[in-house]
Amino acid sequence: MSVHRRKFLKLAGITALGLAGGAPAKILAEDSITPDSLKEVTEATATPKAPLVARRWAMVIDLTKCREAGDCNDCQKACHLTHNVPDFGNPKDEIKWIWKESFHHAFHEQEHEFLDEKTKHGPAVVLCNHCDNPPCVRVCPTGATWKRENDGIVMMDWHRCIGCRYCVLACPYGSRSFNWRNPREFIKDLQPEFPTRTRGVVEKCTFCDERLARGQMPACVEACKAKAITFGDLEDPNSEVRTLLHEHFTIRRKPGLGTQPEVYYIV
Repeated sequence: MSVHRRKFLKLAGITALGLAGGAPAKILAEDSITPDSLKEVTEATATPKAPLVARRWAMVIDLTKCREAGDCNDCQKACHLTHNVPDFGNPKDEIKWIWKESFHHAFHEQEHEFLDEKTKHGPAVVLCNHCDNPPCVRVCPTGATWKRENDGIVMMDWHRCIGCRYCVLACPYGSRSFNWRNPREFIKDLQPEFPTRTRGVVEKCTFCDERLARGQMPACVEACKAKAITFGDLEDPNSEVRTLLHEHFTIRRKPGLGTQPEVYYIV
């Protein structure tokens, strides 16, 4: 085996250990791979915690706590920073993974005539509902969006997205955004741990699948000071989300459409 071939295989092995996930790039430039440098790569890319798993991930948002928090938008800031969501500075090109709408707009199918004004015009945090019956998945011609069988998360593969926007039309919640412009030019604080997108693709919330794989809760859950967002396994009767659903009356957005959204709201 030639020296060049041997060095290539060593470098390939290191990459397989997760170098691309954030290990020091300088190791690739070294002329030789030593046990110490290999240990450095392994420690730098090691998963800090065991992955969080569930049979069906779901979210419960307590709008009473959200209203008490006032104009707080820490959940959106954390989500958009973590996932390199661009800020184009205008509503026409806006990209959003999680955002706020007024209650009566987010739940316009509900009866509001005598609802108190504070609730009616109060904020409602909205995002992809990760439906059990997602219409976006059915219409995607390339399989760029799909529902994970193991935990129900509706995922996106931006490399397979051809920008047809069928999923945007099919989603009844407005939870998908299309990049009309190159988003990379409008990311203020680039996070190298998460991939950036390109012009001509659709993007949305993925329930922080990359954080779950590292044993972390979604960024919006951790960022919410009011503790208004709870995330857990809907199939686990002892989970916190099941406890909240048992103790509180909750609603979902547009349940009559049959999409079976898995984001619940305490009002």
